[in-house]
Amino acid sequence: MKYFFLFLFLIPTLLFSQKKTTEKIDSTNYYIELVKFNKGIDNYINCLEYSRKALDYANKTNNQKSIADSYSNLGTIYLELKKNDDAIDVFVKSVAIYSTLPISSEQAFAHYSLGICYMEKNNFTRAETNFNTAGIIYAKLKIPSAIEMLNLQKSIVYVEKKRIDLAMPLLEDIINKPDKLDAYKLKSEAFYQIGKIEIGRKRYNLAINYLLRALAANKNNLEQKSNIVLSLSKVNEKAMYIEKAHDFLKQYVKLKDSITLINNQKIGVEDYASFKNSEQLRSIEQTDKENQSQQKANNFAKLISILAIALISILSLLSLSLYKNNILRTESNTLLKDKNKELQVAKEKAEKATKARSEFLSTVSHELRTPLNAINGITHLLLEEKPKESQLNYLNSLKFSGNYLLTFINDILEINRIESENIPIEEINCNLRNQLSNIQISFKEIAQENNNAFILDIDSAIPENIICDPTKLSQIFINLVNNSLKFTKNGHVKLIAKLVTIEDNKIQILFKITDDGIGIPEDKQAEIFDSFSQGSIEINRKYGGTGLGLAIVKKLIELLGGNIQLNSKVGLGTTFYFTLPFEVGYDEIVVKKEEFFENIDTQNKKILLVEDNKINQMITKKMLENRGMYCKILDNGEDCVTILKQNKEQFDLILMDVHLPGINGTIATQQIRDFNNQIPIIALTAISLNENREMLLSYGMTDVLTKPFEPENFYKIIAENLL
Repeated sequence: MKYFFLFLFLIPTLLFSQKKTTEKIDSTNYYIELVKFNKGIDNYINCLEYSRKALDYANKTNNQKSIADSYSNLGTIYLELKKNDDAIDVFVKSVAIYSTLPISSEQAFAHYSLGICYMEKNNFTRAETNFNTAGIIYAKLKIPSAIEMLNLQKSIVYVEKKRIDLAMPLLEDIINKPDKLDAYKLKSEAFYQIGKIEIGRKRYNLAINYLLRALAANKNNLEQKSNIVLSLSKVNEKAMYIEKAHDFLKQYVKLKDSITLINNQKIGVEDYASFKNSEQLRSIEQTDKENQSQQKANNFAKLISILAIALISILSLLSLSLYKNNILRTESNTLLKDKNKELQVAKEKAEKATKARSEFLSTVSHELRTPLNAINGITHLLLEEKPKESQLNYLNSLKFSGNYLLTFINDILEINRIESENIPIEEINCNLRNQLSNIQISFKEIAQENNNAFILDIDSAIPENIICDPTKLSQIFINLVNNSLKFTKNGHVKLIAKLVTIEDNKIQILFKITDDGIGIPEDKQAEIFDSFSQGSIEINRKYGGTGLGLAIVKKLIELLGGNIQLNSKVGLGTTFYFTLPFEVGYDEIVVKKEEFFENIDTQNKKILLVEDNKINQMITKKMLENRGMYCKILDNGEDCVTILKQNKEQFDLILMDVHLPGINGTIATQQIRDFNNQIPIIALTAISLNENREMLLSYGMTDVLTKPFEPENFYKIIAENLL
């Protein structure tokens, strides 16, 4: 409303000045100023009209600088109206003329705007070229204030081109700038882009944090706010925060409705089409005028009549077409809304079913670990107390059964974690030959049990080091090699790695695991990768196993970008093969020297155990005392925080159970870190689907021990943290 009154106030002044000084004000700059005024009051119809008048006057005076300025000004209006193709056309004309003139800030701005247009069209290569050109010009003109906005746009291009290493320094530089009024939009977009990067890395909690900071920094930029809210909806859905995801999705729908309403109010479709048609007609009329001196009067009149009839026919057909299209669009939108509602209901049902299944499996796995920790722990303690020879076989059988059950639980949790997409992919520089050699050494005894030869065949053309996820890669090979050795007797098992392609620093490696074992029947090969599938009941009884190994292998290979296949004949053997993409690694890998915990003195160390389960208290305390350590037990987090805060007793290390009555272990750790950052705190957890090492460490934990404890690993982690 304030713009309306301002406009009414200025009308008499503008009309009066036009009458008095028509010759002086009839110029390109005058019309461009009128464009800016009308843009401020959202009158885009007048903006287009005055932009055309500015261009006409510039052409009339043949002033190249004015022509370039007029094209650039018209391009900015097209860009605001989301007419990107039209904007590109006029910006290309503008920069072509600017290139014949001395460099100027207007030339840099035209390149910058053209880069924005290409980004809207997802042509990031051309966008980057124009941003670089604008940056060079701004640097020559010594205008550093424009560089920050350019850096933001370049970082967005790098994100879209997956060049995270180039994008992150630019984005971090922007968010670390001091807060000021004109920096909020930049900071909001920078936080948003970092949030997108963290989504790509599948670090959803970090992504949510950055996106919320982006939302807080946003100052009523509806377009930017809608993008942030939509990303928050998607990442909350991936992190299984379904209610929050739906809340943000509702916000996004409201924002998009507001943006659509605002954009529709800027200029109507028919108004814009009318302007473009009149612009095209004007171009034809200008051509006719240039040829007027060469044509007779009667030919000119005839031509104008034909053009008028053609234009009326085209406009009539166009109006009819638009009318029919609007009817069809309305019907289609109604149908789509109904279908979308049906799909949304089906999606919500599927999500609830998936979440219920995941929570059930996670709960079962979690609850089984606690009694299993008691079984394995007591078995370990009894074995350490030199049992009778008649008891030794029973204890070893009990230990074997406990380990088998633990493997089964871990496989169930791993399948569940992969299917929930709650599993990050690491990118670590590693030596593939060393990794495969270590696997070969670890299977030496298993191969000898069935009198098998385990052979390694690695292509010499494969680079020494590659970028990969060594943990998942080892998990794949261990499962496949273990299967081959288990189902082969007096035969050969071969692991082959062959280079397929290499281009720049990208490579493809083909892996094969072959054996001459019992083979897989043809009718069972299609289902061999299904969970709990082992071909037949007889095979399960004879060879054992959970039937989850190949299901995990298939999902991990797909996660890493490959697809596993097999060839097999009964009695002749089986070959599993798959191809995975990698990047060439660095020249050297720094190997961390392993500390041998047996050489670390743990005698008389004071350990604080925070654990509410009485059996686990007894087992853990006994295991600590067997190594000469003193153990004090608390059964809740509140008492732990109080004792440490009052500093009544000194402890060398804390073993903190994650799930405690009252405040849980993670909250207790956060409170301890407020006043003590030195004491090591090791998390004890029967780890569930939504827990992972990175998440627990983010609360201030020093390390993580998973229940049930492996005694060797239990003592090793404690010793390492007592250094």
